[in-house]
Amino acid sequence: MLTTHDAEAIGIAFGLGGDPVLTGPVARGEVGQIWKLATGTTQWAIKETFEPSTPTEAENDATLQEHAAASGIHVPLVRRTTRGDVLTTVAGSLIRAYSWVELCTSDPTIDPALVGRTVASIHRLNVPAANAVHPWYTDPVGADAWHGLVLRLRQASAPFADHLAEQCNELVALESLLRAPTELLACHRDLFADNVLATTSGELCVIDWENSGLADPSQELAVVLFEYSCGDDNRTRTLYEAYLDGGGPGRVSEPCDFSMLIAQLGHICEIACQRWLDPTRANQIDRNTARINEFLDHRLTFDTIDQILAATL
Repeated sequence: MLTTHDAEAIGIAFGLGGDPVLTGPVARGEVGQIWKLATGTTQWAIKETFEPSTPTEAENDATLQEHAAASGIHVPLVRRTTRGDVLTTVAGSLIRAYSWVELCTSDPTIDPALVGRTVASIHRLNVPAANAVHPWYTDPVGADAWHGLVLRLRQASAPFADHLAEQCNELVALESLLRAPTELLACHRDLFADNVLATTSGELCVIDWENSGLADPSQELAVVLFEYSCGDDNRTRTLYEAYLDGGGPGRVSEPCDFSMLIAQLGHICEIACQRWLDPTRANQIDRNTARINEFLDHRLTFDTIDQILAATL
């Protein structure tokens, strides 16, 4: 793990110059945390990654992010090492560097038209090199796994176990809608409100491109419609029309277009439950409880899918 004493090593690795000062962590996600590195008047975001990533995977997602920046999409700029690499290791930690962007807090009620245009721009990038389709976005959790989780959570007296049990049958039924992606192109693959943020200057900034790779743009569009419609048909229509007007190639017209969303949400809940049950992660129990409750309280249902489809049609 990084410490503030690693500032100089990071500065040398990325050729940042000055007298670097490292503070943080200032933010944390599921697979990494962010430190702020200051070199004089310039600030950098240093991402310490908890999950392994190959140089090829890192190169592919950085290339997509760089194309996004070149096309005018507001993103943190990738800073490569003095050797031209995306990743490097400092103090045993795998890290990346980006330009620092002052961001507002996550807000799914941000301007839906701006979201729609931004997603259309991402889907029009046409970057050939991309990470492969991943089971996280395509495969079901499965009936046995869902029911097994409920049993283990009840045995552990998890406060949300009964709530999850009430939803279990519909979660399994939703997975019957899953269809393999067909029209593949390079997508962000994690366009939830935590990663599409307003800046303090009023722009919309898309962060966390590390999970990007091949996906069906129609399926990613369904994710975006669910996340930012907030149950409001007018927001759904506004976002969808802005996406179409922006030249986005995706179309949402049938329940199987929600495959990516069903798989993603299912795996997010599954891993949070597994981590809640893991005694070695007892210090993260509040974090995982919050993730599970968010899934249960803001859940995807057949009625939600029907409502979004009716609004887009």
